This record gives sequence, C-alpha cells and structure tokens, in this order.
Amino acid sequence: MPKPILPHANAVLIEKEGHTTYHLVPKDQWEAQAATPSYLPEGFEDEGFIHCTDTIDEVIAVGNRHYQGDTRSFLLLAIECGSVAAPIVYEDSGQVFPHIYGPLEVGAVRRVHRVTRDREGRFLSVDAT
Repeated sequence: MPKPILPHANAVLIEKEGHTTYHLVPKDQWEAQAATPSYLPEGFEDEGFIHCTDTIDEVIAVGNRHYQGDTRSFLLLAIECGSVAAPIVYEDSGQVFPHIYGPLEVGAVRRVHRVTRDREGRFLSVDAT
C-alpha cells in the first residue's frame, strides 16, 4: 500500500461552505463511478489528491494544457465543497487550483457539464446542462 500523500506545509485550507470548484474528468471514468458512493480519478493512488479548478476559464486552459491529446470525451463536475469530507487545500500561490485530499463523495457533485472540443482536441467551452 502506498504511503499517504499529505498537503504541503504551505497549503491553505479553503473555506468549504458556499464554495464551488470544478473537476475535469473523462466521461467514461465518471460514468463508471457515478452510481457509487465516492469517486477517485486516474492517478489518485500516485498523487494522493483530486485536481480541481475554481474558474471555468481555467478549466478550459487546463484541458488544453494537459488533455488536448486525449481523445476521450470529457465532463466537468461542479462540486459543492461543503459536502466534501476530505480536506480541500490550495497549494498554488494564486489560490485557483484546489486539491481534494481524499475521495470525492458523489453526492457533492451538484452538476455535470458537457465539455465542447474541436476536431483537433482543443477544449472550447463548458455547456450549461
């Protein structure tokens, strides 16, 4: 079993109540876990946290920076942080990219949005579904 990864010493706990953050996820991965009590992304075992982003504009930028070559369909999870039991911290100086240090309760996902991409795989927009 891997050693648990903990937040950095300079991490800042977010104020969970009333805070919404977003997580970009391949559609097939979300659909495989959406009916379970909790969700864990690919790479969680190695990284120890779930990557999130606080703004839609940054979600698009993150998609283009890290997933443009990934041909899978993606969804965007809108997460109500007050419903997440695990610690949620900022480890970036701009406090835009929260990390959830534990599983995400599926019930904390308030909305699931479709993500529009072009033929080259660029992330273009998030659909309000």
